[in-house]
Amino acid sequence: MIDRVKRDRVIIEPFRIKAVEPIRMTTGEERAALIEAADFNLFALKSDDVLIDLLTDSGTSAMSAVQQAALLSGDESYAGSPSFFRFEAAVKDLMPFKHVLPTHQGRAAEAILFSLLGGAGRKVPSNNHFDTTRGNIEATGAAAHDLVIAEGLDSESLHPFKGNMDLVRLEAFLTQHGAAVPCVMLTVTNNAGGGQPVSLANIRGVAEIARHHGRPFIIDGCRFAENAYFIKQREAGQGDRPVKDIVRDIFGEADGMTMSAKKDAFANIGGWLALNDDALAQAARSRLILTEGFPTYGGLAGRDLDAIAQGLREIIDENYLRYRLRTCAYIGERLTALGVPIVKPTGGHAVFLDARRMLPHIPPLEYPGQPLAVALYVEGGIRSCEIGTVMFGARPDGSEAPAAMDLVRLAIPRRVYTQSHADYVVEVFEDLVADKNNLSGYRIHWQPAAMRHFTAKFRPLQAA
Repeated sequence: MIDRVKRDRVIIEPFRIKAVEPIRMTTGEERAALIEAADFNLFALKSDDVLIDLLTDSGTSAMSAVQQAALLSGDESYAGSPSFFRFEAAVKDLMPFKHVLPTHQGRAAEAILFSLLGGAGRKVPSNNHFDTTRGNIEATGAAAHDLVIAEGLDSESLHPFKGNMDLVRLEAFLTQHGAAVPCVMLTVTNNAGGGQPVSLANIRGVAEIARHHGRPFIIDGCRFAENAYFIKQREAGQGDRPVKDIVRDIFGEADGMTMSAKKDAFANIGGWLALNDDALAQAARSRLILTEGFPTYGGLAGRDLDAIAQGLREIIDENYLRYRLRTCAYIGERLTALGVPIVKPTGGHAVFLDARRMLPHIPPLEYPGQPLAVALYVEGGIRSCEIGTVMFGARPDGSEAPAAMDLVRLAIPRRVYTQSHADYVVEVFEDLVADKNNLSGYRIHWQPAAMRHFTAKFRPLQAA
């Protein structure tokens, strides 16, 4: 019998490819001109000018043949569509909440939730809030607080659950600020901290503390299946349990959830807000009608609701999840062999480069993640995403401070790229490592009032 470790040297995609999309090949000279024209912001590039697009895993999945067929069964009735009831049943099969409100994507669910729970003087703790969650909290005048464990801020730590909330700090936070806390949040997996998982024991611990203080517990569940598979792999007593049962245990501890179906539902659009509290759900439903649409479509076409329902059945396939996590680990292992510092262990949806450690000559307020991301594009046409001081350094009062870490995320779209694409990414790093000491920092030439990383304009410091 062939040892599984040996088999894992070749990542066999657990699917066959039935349709292909061409990649436009570009030269380094072309890419240098294109990124300069985009003010050195990778979000401003045209996707046709990108060879390997690792900007995000959100909405970029390849849908299965069965999902494509489900699009044809979508019913576009304004109210009471059977597509909604199929969607609702698929959500409740995994997440046992009383009320499920579809939204056009996850940030819409966050906006509705915090329009009701946010407000000046309020404080929302989490392991790490990601960008849109933080933005929707701060837009109401509330403050977002990160309470991830210390290991979650150490890119070299091999702690198996670096996404865990620090329970001691959470208890102290609620004891001190309880009256100002409208809810306790937890992100699974912890995207801002390197795609790191949260243990089932920690989820239960957070739930117990929130209940003790009378605060609702809300899970940001965007990558719930990846988190559940990490639990199956790494947590004592979970190895023989089906992923579906672990998923139900995760959400059984919570009072509600926000979700972007563009991640762990293989959908190109969509999301939902799920709640158990009847009064809060009714208020959210009223808000949904004002901002998204009728409660049985919530800003989505019926065909999208059916695609999400099918995607939720496919995402808990353990053969797929094993392949998914192994892909990230494979890239991480090869980058480590090249001397590229990454967040260890690798997460479930992305490989996170530690730009601050890779480029120690560039201080945090010169945004070391930005020159690394730009160089990746110019060198190999790879689009990535800065997760550091550009994204998280701006403060609501207009000041700026270094983020906890300066990372660059290589987010892997689901079912899109093959192992040869992964090998190409690694080959680009071979050249980039040799030239890293020649990279220099950036300044922000222009930025919006909020969520600056999406549209900011940069200038290289040597050209300032």
